[in-house]
Amino acid sequence: MGQQETVATSLAHTVREGIGASLAEVDADLARRYPGDPGTRQPVHTVYVPGDAFTADTVRSWGDQALAALDEHAPDAEALAGILGIPEHLAVPVHDRVRAKLRREPIEDLRIDFEDGYGPRPDAEEDEAAARAAALVAAAHRDGTAVPYMGIRMKCMEAAVRDRGIRTLDIFLTGLMDAGGLPEGLVLTLPKVTYAEQVTAMVRLLEEFEKARGLESGRIGFEIQIETTQSILGADGRATVARMIEAAEGRATSLHYGTFDYSASCGVSAAHQSLDHPVADHAKAVIQVAAAGTGVRLSDGSTNVLPVGATTQVHDAWQLHHGLVRRSLARAYYQGWDMHPGHLPTRYAAVYAFYREGLEQAAARLAAYVAKAGGDIADEPATAKALSGYLLRGLDCGAVDTAEVARLTGMTRADLDGLAGRG
Repeated sequence: MGQQETVATSLAHTVREGIGASLAEVDADLARRYPGDPGTRQPVHTVYVPGDAFTADTVRSWGDQALAALDEHAPDAEALAGILGIPEHLAVPVHDRVRAKLRREPIEDLRIDFEDGYGPRPDAEEDEAAARAAALVAAAHRDGTAVPYMGIRMKCMEAAVRDRGIRTLDIFLTGLMDAGGLPEGLVLTLPKVTYAEQVTAMVRLLEEFEKARGLESGRIGFEIQIETTQSILGADGRATVARMIEAAEGRATSLHYGTFDYSASCGVSAAHQSLDHPVADHAKAVIQVAAAGTGVRLSDGSTNVLPVGATTQVHDAWQLHHGLVRRSLARAYYQGWDMHPGHLPTRYAAVYAFYREGLEQAAARLAAYVAKAGGDIADEPATAKALSGYLLRGLDCGAVDTAEVARLTGMTRADLDGLAGRG
């Protein structure tokens, strides 16, 4: 090619430079506040087990109980699909993958609970339970039985239980350090947050622990549970949750919606406290907007309807749970809480069907976008990012595998990561 032709402009280069200089602080602030997806796997659920009930066999026991529930109440692919309304062409692949998941990795994220699921106990008893939890988590990482993410939920920063929560956290983290160090996938949950200052207190607490044990600053992150009205709307009329993310100083990993505490704080009667109540939808919409682009992930809450009893009761509970999980997934809440082993089959059935039913269309749209091949939908970069994220989440949880994604898109995992903005 010849020398590039010069086109006419009217502005001096100093104008561009001046505008760039005037926006330098904004550029830096955007990069700091909105770094985008952290590029790591997000679990599809969190399982809560009381601190005194957690044992070395808990994970395997949950998987075995879930498989037994399937054997008793939905013994084959046709039965499970019929109960849950899964399309016929997905019945076998979803059923087979659910059973394989329950055998291989029944729990993706486990929280040993020292808050509501544990309650007030004598100090010596909670001390012992916290130390035991640390020993069990460390042992699980040594012998390869640890789930991808695990940790504890401490008591909150309110005055009545603050000292107890801090002591339990200290005992747990100290036990892990003494057993060889903090494991990857460690997750801590701070519940019942009402003021951003409580988040700041958690940050200071973790900073002091890191200093005391010679850890890199910022090594320990934590989840913030959103289960009070004050965490959504403060006394000054401002959205509190955004201030909490800022107060975490980069340590917040996720925001977990607490169904029943939040509903109760809004005055919702017990019979109507649910993930799909309007007060829940409002709170989660605020949380979602506040967290967008920050790298802080979202988790929905749980249902308290347990799949136990006669087969008809189990089927009713399964249908309810499956529908709620599907609803959350469609609303971009890709994680939730599971409170009983019987919830695992419907958690994974809903998740796997969600990713498999859209696999071919998402793959085709993404391949067309990359190839600029057109098609009947004109996708933009933001949509390509969402399509890549969809496929990556399906890969992470086991709903789809790399070979079929590669066959359908012609892309590698690294290609998808790049399009999704991960890493």
